[in-house]
Amino acid sequence: MPVVSSEKLASLQRHSSDVRNICILAHVDHGKTSLTDALLATNGIISPKLAGKIRYLDSRPDEQLRGITMESSAISLYFSMLRRNAPDAAPEAKEYLINLIDSPGHIDFSSEVSTASRLCDGAVVLVDVVEGVCSQTVTVLRQTWIEKLKPLLVFNKIDRLITELKMTPNEAYVHLSKLLEQVNAVLGSFFQGERMEEDLNWRERMDERVKAAAEKESGIAERINDAGELQFEERDDEDLYFAPERNNVIFGSAVDGWAFTVRQFASLISTV
Repeated sequence: MPVVSSEKLASLQRHSSDVRNICILAHVDHGKTSLTDALLATNGIISPKLAGKIRYLDSRPDEQLRGITMESSAISLYFSMLRRNAPDAAPEAKEYLINLIDSPGHIDFSSEVSTASRLCDGAVVLVDVVEGVCSQTVTVLRQTWIEKLKPLLVFNKIDRLITELKMTPNEAYVHLSKLLEQVNAVLGSFFQGERMEEDLNWRERMDERVKAAAEKESGIAERINDAGELQFEERDDEDLYFAPERNNVIFGSAVDGWAFTVRQFASLISTV
């Protein structure tokens, strides 16, 4: 891959609308640093053959020795994609500067994760398809929920389903479907907890207003009007969940340097 010059990155940095801060979050050993290495290879910083081995952003000696990320590290990367300004317009290349933050996955360094997420516009959440949803996976999903980040879900190490578990295509499909349900169940629990808290606050406000109206001379009519103004607003949670058809689920293998969405895979198959 061609090396992106520092002058190119500096020119993009002058326009804040073209800058995106993205953090990579996951349980320990689910492939964050390997994914970061693969992304660095796209900018010519390291060789694609070294992705997942060199652990480029693990710059501390103890990180290299222990083989885990202990401190959040950031790097600026160049990214270009084709976008249409209008449905009938021809696609044009749009350039971005991605400030990528690789964060620790071990529970002992959770403070690094919370700090990194506060700096970002979005998050990439990795899940090892063999190990599944782990304790720190739930923690990082909760962090994205608290910080109101728009997450992308990456099912990493897809190759392990074939090389280690020897799954057939149908078995892999069922396994990934169940894994997706588990991740969405975690998001659903966050939503339900938030709605229960909102419902409790709504009931407290309604009780206070009804009590205040009862103390006024206007009597029952005003009490009813005041209480009627407070209607608990229902919310649709459909857009909160991960779904491949919404293009927010990615399947890949960071160590092998490939990944795809369902839309990209369908486009590839349609040309065969």
